[in-house]
Amino acid sequence: MTIVIVIVIVVLVVIVGLFVVVGLNKLRQQRVSVDEAFAGIDVQLTRRAELIPNLVETVKGYMGHERGTLEAVTQARAASQSASSVQEKAAADGQMRQALANLFAVAEAYPDLKASANFQQLQGELTRTEDQLAFARQYYNDACATLNRTMVTIPWSLLAGMSGVDKGVFYDAPEANEAPPTVSFS
Repeated sequence: MTIVIVIVIVVLVVIVGLFVVVGLNKLRQQRVSVDEAFAGIDVQLTRRAELIPNLVETVKGYMGHERGTLEAVTQARAASQSASSVQEKAAADGQMRQALANLFAVAEAYPDLKASANFQQLQGELTRTEDQLAFARQYYNDACATLNRTMVTIPWSLLAGMSGVDKGVFYDAPEANEAPPTVSFS
């Protein structure tokens, strides 16, 4: 009789142990997925930041008196490169998108600039990068949602504290066109 009780206890301990191992691995794997997805956003932000100096140099020759617009793009690039947390990167991303929207709105008034092959190429590269960035943001937010759902559902929520895994912080970049760009030719 005591041997049966010992076997039952051992089996229960093994089952609980397996449950804990599976749960901890599941939470940690999802955290790794969130980190990988965030790295994808970082790659696209870096790619866009590397295109900005060429864009600014191209535009300078055509619209020299639009100094404020060019400075806003340069400042947004600097903010983007110095950001480290999810919230900082999201804010810098929104600032960059607004600065680029203003730059392209102002560029509409310069037919020679719009006709420049270099400007068109850079604008195309930035458009592709923005598309890839939008996908990377969505992928990251999906990974965060999956992790967060797992962390609040039973039985995984019982292991969340023990796992050392924090909830994912959503990437919430403000829209670039919240306010229409102001264009001045004075």
